[in-house]
Parts: sequence; C-alpha cells; structure tokens
Amino acid sequence: MAVLDNQNFKKFYINGEWVAPAIPNDFDVINPATETAVAQISLGSAADIEKAVKAARNAFISYSQTSLAARTELLQNLIIEYNKRYDEIAEAMMIELGVPITASKEVQAETGVGMVQSVIEDMQKLQPKLRETLPSGDMVWREPIGVCGLITPWNWPINQIVMKAIPALAAGCTMILKPSEITPLSAVIYTEIIHAAGFPAGVFNLVNGDGPTVGAAMSRHPQIDMMSFTGSSRGGIAVLKDSADTVKKVTLELGGNSANIVFADADIKTRVPASVHECFFNSGQSCDAPVRLLVEESIYDEVVALAKQTGEAVLLGDPTQEGDFLGPLVSAVQHQKVGHYIQSGIDEGAKLLCGGVGMPENINRGYYIRPTIFADVTENMVIYKEEIFGPVLTITPFKTEADAIRMANDTDYGLAGYIQTSDMERAKRVAAQLRAGGIHLNGGGYNYSSPFGGYKQSGIGREGGIWGIEDYMEIKTLHGFSE
Repeated sequence: MAVLDNQNFKKFYINGEWVAPAIPNDFDVINPATETAVAQISLGSAADIEKAVKAARNAFISYSQTSLAARTELLQNLIIEYNKRYDEIAEAMMIELGVPITASKEVQAETGVGMVQSVIEDMQKLQPKLRETLPSGDMVWREPIGVCGLITPWNWPINQIVMKAIPALAAGCTMILKPSEITPLSAVIYTEIIHAAGFPAGVFNLVNGDGPTVGAAMSRHPQIDMMSFTGSSRGGIAVLKDSADTVKKVTLELGGNSANIVFADADIKTRVPASVHECFFNSGQSCDAPVRLLVEESIYDEVVALAKQTGEAVLLGDPTQEGDFLGPLVSAVQHQKVGHYIQSGIDEGAKLLCGGVGMPENINRGYYIRPTIFADVTENMVIYKEEIFGPVLTITPFKTEADAIRMANDTDYGLAGYIQTSDMERAKRVAAQLRAGGIHLNGGGYNYSSPFGGYKQSGIGREGGIWGIEDYMEIKTLHGFSE
C-alpha cells in the first residue's frame, strides 16, 4: 500500500480498533520539500483521551500480570511485522519530515529494529532485579507503573516512539501515544504494526492532536500514572505543571546547546569535518547536536579553514533521491526561526564562513536553509547562547582547559558534550567536569543499551538501556515475607 493511501490517518487507535474522533478537526500534513499538503489527520480532544485512558486502564489489569516471556514474544513479533513495512516507514518519514530517503532508511527507520532488540536484551538483564531479596530478608519487587502518556516530537519520529513505547511495553505498562501533529504519518503506520504484532486491545492507544489540547488532557488526567515527554523546554514545563495536581511521575527529554571541545592534540583533519557533519545531520534538527565548536587558540585558524571547506561542500537535495545530502527543515515555522538566528549572527558581527540567509542556490521551493557556519562567535551572542535547531554551527576560541570547561557548561542545557583529544587522561578529566548527560569522545556514538538524557533544563530521567525500562516501574518493598 502506498503511504498516502492509508485510510487510518484521520482515525485514532483506541482499544484495539481504529475509530473516528469524537469531534472531527482536520489538520493538514505538509511535505516540507514541496510545501504542499499531502495528507490530513484529525486533531483529538479531551473526549478522545478519556476513551483511550479507559481502554488503557482496563487493559492494564491483565497486561501488567503477563510474564516476561509473553511480553518478549510480542516484542519479537513486532520486529517481524516492522520489517515487513520497513520501507513504508522510511518513506513516511521522508514525506512528513523531509529527511532524505537514504538517511531515513539507514538511520531513522533502523531505530525501530535496533531499539526493540536492545530492550529485549536489557529486559533479560533486568529480570533478576524484578524479584529481589535484600540481605535484611525483605523483598523488593519492580512492577509496571501503570498507564503512561507518551508525547513524542517531530525530529526523530520513530526513534522517539520506540524509546518510550518499547520499554513501557516490556515493563508491562499500557499507554496512550500522542505523536507530533507535524509528523503523524509514521506513527499511524507504527500503530498498525503494533496491532499486527498481537498486543492485546487497549495496551497501546494512539490519539493525534496538539499539545495544549490533547497533551494537556493527558498530563492532567488522574488515571494516567506517568507522563513521558520529548520536545521543547516550553512544552516540558507545561507537562510538569499540568501533571502536578495529580502528582504523577514525569520524565522529560528536552533541548540542548551542546559544546564540542577541540584540543590542539586532536586529529583535527578527521575530527573537524566529522564534527561539522554531526552538527548538520538531520538538517541540524537533533537535540544533542554538537552546535558550539570550542577550539584551542593555537589551532583556531586551521580549524576555521577546515570547517569552512567542509561546510561549503555540504549538499542539499530532493529527499526522494538516494544520496548523502541534507533535506529541508520540517516546517515554515522552523524555517523562519532558524533564518532569524542566522540574521542575528550576522547582525551581531560573527564572521560568516558559509551559508547565510535566503534560499539556497538552484532551489525555489521547500523549507530549505543554507548550511551555515559562523566563526569568531563570542559568548554574549544570541547564536551562542540559544538552541537554534537547524544546520548552524558556531566556532569560538578558548585559551585553557579550564576556559573550555567553563564555556561548555555556560548554558541552561546539559544534554550532551563532545571532546576531541588524543590525551585520554585529559578526556576523562574534562568529561568529569562537564555538566551533561552524555559525553562523546572522538566521534564515539550513542548505543541503544546506554542511558540517554540530560542535566539541568535538558530534562529529567533517562531513556535507553535498563535505566529506560526502570523509569516505567514502581518499587514495592515486602517486609516479613520470605521466598
């Protein structure tokens, strides 16, 4: 079936069935490469959430008592069903997000397999702790937390769904998913895959909608035991506030403004071009992108020249074509926002190495933006201090190791940090002082079984590995019991 022929886009998945919204509210899905509406969804309401919560609450009674073996079998079925529609998932993200089809297949869609496999393995590692006896003789049980509300962003549509839904399913929870209304197509297809895998009715529910309506209804609902949100800091704060009255558990994965420290002993001919590409990947729309390049003074000019050369060679292209290039930004709003940041950098006197404002050459439609690099960026500039969320890299010199650490930490965020050096002792010393949840040394990448999350305003809690599963569990202590 062609992606855009799907008849379920305007429906919600509640209690194992595709149902019409309580109140029809059509919303266009825009292809960012063409600026045209390609599909419609319906935005939900509090009434739809009420139905979904009732279904999830009823399903929790039995699903929470299923064995780990039974849940593992369902997850294995999910991988089989996902692979049947792998190319369709990749195409959906290409259409709704504008990610080039090669990157969509090789990176974005692959998370739907890799994360599930990792959770299956991590759940086996966690199994001995599900029923644990303390030296005191007391017993500790880890149990599913209950009904979970999951809110996911537009920049990594499938990755963020599986980062939340799969650990929750493995733990024995039931859930309601609200994906971003900007990128809902892949979420609908993924829900069809969940259904085909055989998960019981009510365990997984999908309601499309916006944050102020559907997201708030979920956060405020007294029968939802936990909220897991990925998105903007503004959105995360709203979820926290809306959840406060019912004192539910909240986990958040929010923004970032990650520093990439390049020391003079680094392999700069390899690591500087790689760092530019890491910043620009997914058109710069990744919360943990290394967007602030902090460079030791003695190699500053050489690094600036390498970055300029690399940035000028970055290509833009049609997402439907295979190849290594960048696609557009996701929306007109995002395009305008990033353009304003670029103009701000120019106005504040940063040195423009490549890119800039205006449409890229030979492109006359789509939310494309020119990959942009600024040098001589100072710590008081807006482009240094704020999260841009586009293909924009800033370069700033530092004198000493202490200066680099201070500058890297001088942000409200703390999601990731990057270090380029050949000195392992320095790497460990600097990593110990960076206030960030994930530190990448010389291109070291994220692994599915590792925890992902941030310090400060980058969030609360961790996704991935056994830590991500444990977030969906409650701990019960049994006194006076024995095996």
